[in-house]
Amino acid sequence: MDGISANTDAGSLTLSELKDYIKGLEEPSYRAAQIFSWIHERRVTSFDEMTDISKKLREKLKEDCFIPFLETEERLISKIDGTRKYLFKTRDGEYIETVLMRYEYGVTICVSTQVGCAMGCVFCASGIDGRKRNLSAYEILSQIYTVSCDIDERIGHVVVMGMGEPLDNYDNVVRFIRLLTDERGYNLSARNITVSTCGIVPGIKKLSEEGIPLTLALSLHASDQATREKIMPVAKRYGLDEVLKECDEYFKKTGRRVTYEYALIDSVNDTDEHARALGALFKGKDAHINIIPVNPGGRDENFKSSRKAALEFKKKLEKYKINATIRRETGRDINGACGQLRSRHNKEQQQLS
Repeated sequence: MDGISANTDAGSLTLSELKDYIKGLEEPSYRAAQIFSWIHERRVTSFDEMTDISKKLREKLKEDCFIPFLETEERLISKIDGTRKYLFKTRDGEYIETVLMRYEYGVTICVSTQVGCAMGCVFCASGIDGRKRNLSAYEILSQIYTVSCDIDERIGHVVVMGMGEPLDNYDNVVRFIRLLTDERGYNLSARNITVSTCGIVPGIKKLSEEGIPLTLALSLHASDQATREKIMPVAKRYGLDEVLKECDEYFKKTGRRVTYEYALIDSVNDTDEHARALGALFKGKDAHINIIPVNPGGRDENFKSSRKAALEFKKKLEKYKINATIRRETGRDINGACGQLRSRHNKEQQQLS
């Protein structure tokens, strides 16, 4: 990260970077650990709350840095399954979404990495207004801190598959993961983190070399290049064969199995032909396909599917000995799908203006 300035996001600094900063102020080095602890263990959002630090240093921190806390604009709780969806307002007035889901194995949070998204997948509402900007490492991390505080419970699993393409914000996402797994902070095991990607090949390659034992999830969504291009514009940049090859390399380098996400769309990618093609693609591989019934609300409102269709498609895949599961639908009654709440909010704001 660049040097400290009045625009420095202190929450995104590593302990090593804080030590360098404190050294430059001719303060004792242990001050850096105190500041890091205040931000990542006690999760304060103001330097004035750091009561064991001198007033002089607190004033210097306020002059040089900021902590970009999130303001809860809206919180919805599903009456069906208890899923919580948050609409957060950032320091510069943008809006992002975060979803909390409860499973038998514990609490999972789905975090966003960008304001909007540039990928333009036709079934997803995140990219309807395009990408505004990347989130900083701490803005991603703050989603976890804020929700954990709201429910007064530790979050045990993190999926990086909310708004935005994580590997399109590579440096901030990796920094976020390193802060999240730091034993002096939240100290979450990297094995409890899943990072999703539409198939940014250079990013997958870089991630495989980071030495972080997380799970990679590929947004596959089609078994052939033509269909993938139809629903995912990114496929025109990175072909299906190239993406799958890099995923195989990721598995070889890390030993971590890749999960393949498959948003099932009626009459688009759910036919016998598509199931057969998937069987050919993954023949002899240790692959897991996660079937996702599509919620209406993306660029194409006609794209949809049902749980019944997902069950039928799962049976088709099992004929080809493909390990497949159907993602549990959560938060359907609260605009649970990615980008839906922000999109609704933006429309309401436009109508008022």
